[in-house]
Amino acid sequence: MTGTPSDDRSDDRADADRPTERTQSPPGDLARRFFDATPVGTAVIDADGDYVFANERARTVLGLTDEELADRPYDHDDWKLYYDDGTPVPVSENPVMQVFETAEPVYGFQHWLEFPDGSERWLSSNSAPILDEAGDVEFVVIAFEDVTALKRREKRLTSDHVRRLEFRADGPAVPSSLRVEGGETRIEIDSVVSLSDETAVQYMGTDDLGPGEFVTAVEEVPHYKDARLLSSIDGYNRVEAYAEPTTVASVFPSLGGRARSIVITPDEVRFRGELPGDVDPRLAAEGIREFHPDVELVSEDLVYSPHLLYDVVADALTDRQLAVLDAAYFGGYFDTPRASTGDELADRFGVTRQTFNQHLRKAQQTVFRHLFEESGAEAR
Repeated sequence: MTGTPSDDRSDDRADADRPTERTQSPPGDLARRFFDATPVGTAVIDADGDYVFANERARTVLGLTDEELADRPYDHDDWKLYYDDGTPVPVSENPVMQVFETAEPVYGFQHWLEFPDGSERWLSSNSAPILDEAGDVEFVVIAFEDVTALKRREKRLTSDHVRRLEFRADGPAVPSSLRVEGGETRIEIDSVVSLSDETAVQYMGTDDLGPGEFVTAVEEVPHYKDARLLSSIDGYNRVEAYAEPTTVASVFPSLGGRARSIVITPDEVRFRGELPGDVDPRLAAEGIREFHPDVELVSEDLVYSPHLLYDVVADALTDRQLAVLDAAYFGGYFDTPRASTGDELADRFGVTRQTFNQHLRKAQQTVFRHLFEESGAEAR
């Protein structure tokens, strides 16, 4: 029986939709020319971990020749990969290793790559397997882009933002008196006032510990000296402690940010704080590792924070004026009755009462000027 014209057209459409051998398998020379011309860095790694191919863009980004790549497997010690918080990327978490182990692609992996001269590049990569006839991973193809410029642009655009960070360290680094079995102890950091001799006065509070327990627990931390109870109101206890040398909480203000709280459980301790949006969180991680080498960044949240009165006043004050005002406020100098006298605060700063009063009056005048004159002028 002869087919109808419509049957012939159906066959033609089927033939048109069926991939030809040419579209399925481009000539080998064309494939290599394509990979070399693509603007994305592309490399192929075999089951031994060796680079068998890298295009020109890949060699440019990595700063290596074909010969140098051939001598450096993907898990070589010279590859210095870091997460955003500065933590080294272990070989087990390298996306190439993951693809070889799971035969599943890994998309959107981002990391810093450190070069021998100390420079860094922020790379974003996608890795996928090439399987042999038995279904095993024969090669891994990795495509990556240098997004360092975008990372820096992101930092510039976040200058009006605050980066809220949370770091985690093992619990044994904290005195046992602060570890509550089956619960947690939360300590709010009101302020960290840096002194001229690289020490600090820290003001903090909690309702998870009684007054005596809180002072005792703070004094057990090696960095704190001379802790004293400032107030105990409705179960909330506030303490002033002299820190020598500085503490973890000092890391945040040293980078232009603020420490917020410390949360302690039997198994871990978490440090929470804020940094200006354009400050690299790795700097905070490096600072905290001086106290807790195993610390890791566990959360990061970027929120919009407009330029408020505090920022305006802080810019107008000298460092000493801001420190004195901070200590007077959080030390309870303005409370009734006073939790700290002028003599006590002056002694913390190693100055006379007269000098302390001069700094405090100038700081107050600056605050009042911006509150009543500058803001009033803008309103007019």
